[in-house]
Amino acid sequence: MKAEQLQLALRPRPVYEAVDLGVRMTQQAAASLRHGYLPLALLLVLACGSTVELAPWLPSLLLWWLKPWLDRALLHVYARQVFGEQTSFSEVWSARQRAPWAPLARMLSVARLSPWRACALPVAQLEGQSGGARRRRLQVLLRGQHRAATLTISAFSWIETILTLGLVSLLAWLRPGQVGIEWLRFLGNGELAGTLLLYLAYAAAVLFVEPFYVAAGFAMYLNRRVELEAWDVEQDLRDAFDHR
Repeated sequence: MKAEQLQLALRPRPVYEAVDLGVRMTQQAAASLRHGYLPLALLLVLACGSTVELAPWLPSLLLWWLKPWLDRALLHVYARQVFGEQTSFSEVWSARQRAPWAPLARMLSVARLSPWRACALPVAQLEGQSGGARRRRLQVLLRGQHRAATLTISAFSWIETILTLGLVSLLAWLRPGQVGIEWLRFLGNGELAGTLLLYLAYAAAVLFVEPFYVAAGFAMYLNRRVELEAWDVEQDLRDAFDHR
């Protein structure tokens, strides 16, 4: 695999232009996301949804908490996409089986609320950094980027929330008068059907928004590598997961 196979014009960019690049990366990776990421995401949605009878709020909480699990699959897709490689479901599944669990355990615990987790994910997953080396590396990569990374996750969180509310309200908007009001009451009365519909609306928003968020963080990471090292991360990207 040669550097000239890169599908991106890598150059130093303003940080929010890098975020825009991430959106473009998501569009280019649509086929791989559909074949590699979507089946895995649907499996997670079904697994979380199966807990609805334990507590109405549990499926949404589990899906939110397990977003980093999805993020690792998404990053694998994007790391291949920058070289023009498509990714199938079997390749994503195989990569997940070879990946170590220690970084994921950290992402699901002490780092779960990190406002710059999408920017930090490539350090552990693509560079293989851990412990003190990972912390020092993040300090360098995030220097001057904390505000932009925080605003990025805030923006995508708001998009996710608005999309969820829009999906929940859609049928009410399409129904006349009191029928629409009764529909909203049905969703909020705690019955199983209404709870599942609310969860499915949230799940649809997550599955749509999360690829853009991870791609934005990955693009910011690539941009910092270009700024700091004049770009030579081909080997890191090419060997993503493979050296685990």
